[in-house]
Amino acid sequence: MVSSQEEPAAARGTSEAQPPGPAPPGAAPLPCPGPLDGPEAAGPEKVEVELAGPAGPAGAEPLEPPEGGWGWLVMLAAMWCNGSVFGIQNACGVLFVSMLKTFGSKDDDKMVFKTAWVSSLSMGMIFFCCPIVSVFTDVFGCWRTAVVGAAVGFVGLMSSSFVSSIEPLYLTYGIIFACGCSFAYQPSLVILGHYFKKRLGLVNGIVTAGSSIFTILLPFLLRVLTDSVGLFYTLRVLCIFMFVLFLAGFTYRPLASSAKDKDSGTKGGNRFSLFSRRKFSPPKKIFNFAIFKVTAYAVWAVGIPLALFGYFVPYVHLMKHVNERFQDEKNKEVVLMCIGITSGVGRLLFGRIADYVPGVKKVYLQVLSFFFIGLMSMMIPLCSVFGALIAVCLIMGLFDGCFISIMAPIAFELVGAQDVSQAIGFLLGFMSIPMTVGPPIAGLLRDKLGSYDVAFYLAGIPPLIGGAVLCFIPWIHSKKQREINKTTGGEKMEKMLENQNSLLSSSSGIFKKESDSVI
Repeated sequence: MVSSQEEPAAARGTSEAQPPGPAPPGAAPLPCPGPLDGPEAAGPEKVEVELAGPAGPAGAEPLEPPEGGWGWLVMLAAMWCNGSVFGIQNACGVLFVSMLKTFGSKDDDKMVFKTAWVSSLSMGMIFFCCPIVSVFTDVFGCWRTAVVGAAVGFVGLMSSSFVSSIEPLYLTYGIIFACGCSFAYQPSLVILGHYFKKRLGLVNGIVTAGSSIFTILLPFLLRVLTDSVGLFYTLRVLCIFMFVLFLAGFTYRPLASSAKDKDSGTKGGNRFSLFSRRKFSPPKKIFNFAIFKVTAYAVWAVGIPLALFGYFVPYVHLMKHVNERFQDEKNKEVVLMCIGITSGVGRLLFGRIADYVPGVKKVYLQVLSFFFIGLMSMMIPLCSVFGALIAVCLIMGLFDGCFISIMAPIAFELVGAQDVSQAIGFLLGFMSIPMTVGPPIAGLLRDKLGSYDVAFYLAGIPPLIGGAVLCFIPWIHSKKQREINKTTGGEKMEKMLENQNSLLSSSSGIFKKESDSVI
């Protein structure tokens, strides 16, 4: 799952990456990301240090990351954020079944289709908001954005527990709760680059592990809660997660205050005041559309969303399929647990492997991951034994982790560190469309055909097509590099000839003067 997102390959010094993840100071931060728990410094980090720079004269260099201290608490807060946001999203299959029981009726033959929109909207909105959240983090800083986001998410989740039909959940759960999660998640990735540099790889590994841990544990917790107290009280229990996330946002404090900020603080201001009188200057360039002139990136930005039309279908519908196909099994939630376990393993494993794959050829790892994700999706309806389905989920989770972990490294290779934040932000925004549309279509097919077989078969096709499109990226990138080298080489040759001509001219002038003096 994208957790989103996502551990960065900041400055290529880390061993794993997740979009959007943070980068060390001086590199661009990756904006949000993923259930791709997924995938996260120039923009936000520079602004944050500028807004709360070290004490001293104006223009002083920002402090070096402390590599610990308060940063360990920040790391734990970011881990809770990553886990609670994408753990709830990844375990949506349990809530999906409970929603069908709570709101379903025999007269409504499109109930699966309608219910699927709740989880799909929620996941889609998290990614859709990523480019916007990047701007808010740039302007207002990490902790303000995170605290307000968690508060909005709390309101959305709490209001979802008082609805009387499925339609209001589109607004409360699918939009308000998801937007709050997106605004809380992005700053948790950016702030890590302020406190860690040498240990950033280790810290990112721990933070992104939060998503896998919550994905493993939450399905069992949600099943127990929905069976014992029902859907509405389960949502109220989940509000506790959002309240803790609200408190965690206050730990994202700026590294230090500038002398100017301290002066304003003595006059009643506070760097932890939500309504500080300090004026925020917007970034000079909010959206950088020039990155789409990089052909390889443009193809990547098309191929990834194309591959994801079926990506989120198993997360939403797998539990319902298991309930229909394997009615006698007791611990059906183990299938989601298996995806969570191997997804965490895949992020660490393939993140490390990606360090040994040169340049843009890392795309081939993503092609491999899409091939197996598509193939495993098609094999889900073929599993007549529960053990076989577990094996399929283990493989799917492993390559899901592969897909997530190498998003940031590929972005670095295609556009460079300066533009990687915008590149990941745009990509996640594009990803929101297929991840929102795919599950409802699968639900509609289930309502019309009476089973999920065709839905899972069709869900496996987009990853195969998207993977085929990505195969062209290394060739396009290398061709562009050859053109650049040829142009650069021609310019160097022209300069060399000009230098030689000027040297010959000066030499002939000197020789002429010497000849005249001899005469």
